[in-house]
Formats: sequence, structure tokens, C-alpha cells
Amino acid sequence: MDTSSTMILCLIGGLVLLVIIILVNAIKIVPEYQRLVVFRLGRCIGDKGPGLVLLIPFIDRAVKVDLREQVREIPHQTSITKDNAPISVDFLWYYKVLSPTDSVLQVGSFEAAAQGMATTTLRSVIGGILLDSVLSEREHINSMLRTRLDEVTERWGVKVTNVEIREIIPPREVQEAMNRQLTAERTRRAVVTESTGTREAAVNVAQGEKQAAILKAEGDKQSNILRAEGEKEAQVRKAEGYSVALKEINNAASKLDNRTVTLQYFDTLKNMGTNPATKYIFPMEFTGLLSDFLKGRK
Repeated sequence: MDTSSTMILCLIGGLVLLVIIILVNAIKIVPEYQRLVVFRLGRCIGDKGPGLVLLIPFIDRAVKVDLREQVREIPHQTSITKDNAPISVDFLWYYKVLSPTDSVLQVGSFEAAAQGMATTTLRSVIGGILLDSVLSEREHINSMLRTRLDEVTERWGVKVTNVEIREIIPPREVQEAMNRQLTAERTRRAVVTESTGTREAAVNVAQGEKQAAILKAEGDKQSNILRAEGEKEAQVRKAEGYSVALKEINNAASKLDNRTVTLQYFDTLKNMGTNPATKYIFPMEFTGLLSDFLKGRK
């Protein structure tokens, strides 16, 4: 192979390589979440994508812009509250590019600009709030930061979607006071819980004693009722027995004649006379008894 052939092959290889480089720079595949802001001879012709984008080599220049929601951290910043208490605050801010062209044309680096704006905005917001409010009203501070940042970044084609305070570190003496307050609150809750338990226990005991007394009274009542009913039944039975006995005696007495009654009377007088004591007994009916007895003998 002579020298001329070698030069021709090198020239062809160089042309092929140049074509490949031109094609690589001219053909761009843009994913769905990105856009290319194209500058042609220094003039912006808008954003391109997604999909296949053709650029003119050495004439067009493309800047990639990510449309996905991003999150950035603002490190701890020392701020002074309205009541002159220094606190350290860090937070996260979330943003999303809505206009790729404005995000490239309106600001050199919107992330750096937004971070500086977030720092100054944080100090401004904290400076108008008391320390107690800073510790208890995070949602309000988040909303204020998001609103103020969004007002600034809107002209850059960027939307601030959310701001979240991650940590607030108060001064050391404030932390010690908060710890003492927390300890006192826990002690108070423990005492309240213990007293509530004691009261409920006393109430339960009193209710139990009340129920026991009621049950005992009910038992005594039922016992007295049953006893009274038994005594009543016994008296009725006893009265019925006396009634039957009296009827029997009456029936038997109705069958006796006067002579039998007189003899029984004399027998009773005889028994009374056997007593050692001196007695003189003259029944008022003595004469009548004798006459009845004598008539009976006749």
C-alpha cells in the first residue's frame, strides 16, 4: 500500500469520526422529566422535549432543566426572636420548575438564589415571633416561609411547594427551664392519676358496702317476713286446735247431766279440803247443789 492510499484512508476515517461527533451533538433524547432550553447563536428559541430533539452542531447550545420536584436543605441558621432569644433553626424546602425557560433566563442559579433568599426570609420571619410561638407554631412558620419564598421564586418560573422546619434548638437556659417544666407537669399528672385512682377505689368500696348493706337489709326483711308468716301460721293452727278442742269439750259437756256435774263439783271441793290450811268453803250454790243431788237420789 502506497502513501497516497494511506492518506485517503486516514481522511475517510477522520470524516467518519467527524460525522459521528456531529451526530452525537445534534441528536438528543430527552426523558419525560427533563426539558432542553435551546440557544441558537446565543438567542433562546425555547425549550424542547421530551423525546427526540435535533440540534444544529456548533450553532445550537442546550441547557438541561429537571422538572421533577426537588428538595434542598437549609442548614442551621441562628436567628433572633422578637423577645431577643437566639435560636438555631434548620428546614427543608421543596420546589418544582414550572417554566424551564424562565429558570434559565431570569436567574443565574435559582437554587443558590433561593437558598440565600430562604436564609434571609427565615431570619425575618423568626424576628417577628416570640420564642414560645416559635416552639409551638411550626405550621404557621412553615406557611409564612413558603408564601414569602414562593413570591420571590415565582418570577424565576419556580414553584415552592412546601417548607418544613426540621429542628429548632432554643438557648441552653430555655432548654433547662423546659425540662423543669416538663418534670413538674409529669409529677402533676402522676399525682392527679394517683388521686383519681384513690378516689375511684374509695367510690368502688363505698358502692360495694352500699350494695352489701342493701342485700343484707333485703335478706333481713325477707327473713322477718318469713318468720312472721310462720308465727302467723302457727297461731292460726294453734287457734284452730283450741277451737277444735273447745268444740269437743262443748260436745262432751252437753252430754253430762246435773248429777254428774254436782259430783265433779264435790270432788273438787274434796281436793281443796285436803290442803293443811284451815279453810271453810261454803259455795253460794251449795244449797242448790244439795237439792239437785237429793232429787237425783230419789
